[in-house]
Amino acid sequence: MINYTLTRSSRKTLALHIKNGTLEVRAPLKCPQHEIDRFIASKEKWITDKLATSQTRTASKAAFTLNYGDEILFLGALHPIVAKPGRRAGFDGKCFYMPPHLTQAQIKEVCIKTYRHLAKTHLTNLVESITPHMGVSPAAVKINGAKTRWGSCSSRKSINFSWRLVMGGGDVVEYVVVHELAHLLEMNHSPAFWAVVESVLPDYKQRQKQLKALQKRLASEDWD
Repeated sequence: MINYTLTRSSRKTLALHIKNGTLEVRAPLKCPQHEIDRFIASKEKWITDKLATSQTRTASKAAFTLNYGDEILFLGALHPIVAKPGRRAGFDGKCFYMPPHLTQAQIKEVCIKTYRHLAKTHLTNLVESITPHMGVSPAAVKINGAKTRWGSCSSRKSINFSWRLVMGGGDVVEYVVVHELAHLLEMNHSPAFWAVVESVLPDYKQRQKQLKALQKRLASEDWD
């Protein structure tokens, strides 16, 4: 017996949604229960595997903490969190430094603030170095706290990036930047859009795989 919550709506097909270790079945308003049961039974192995993965990630997120001595990512490389006398905090190219005697919550807060600063500086500089080669010019480069989107491009030609992006390696970061800049030329994901991306980064598909690996790692870490 697989436990789940059932959500009915005006949708036309059955669908499964797994989040935080729980299963939600989405069904059309008039879909008979026996059809729902049959659908779940046909997907039992997939559901079992995905639930196990989701529950493991949920437990990992719940146990996630940051302490002095732990290592965290910047541009794909691990750097230690170090206590440094005084009140200043930042990143010196080798470590994330901050005042001593902070709580775990305060350490995480300082790390996120440092990441935001690093993201603004690094991503703005990267955009400025790439735009001449693509013949585009964004109205602004902004940093946000998006959890599920690495970047976005608004209709006003403003480019937005999640501060989490700078945890990724250089190839990954460059791919997301090029991806969003390409939207200044093609506001869609049509073949023409991907042709723009490929003209700048012929290996973009490999970079996408690296981005997914980063996303998988961060799914098990609580940066909220």
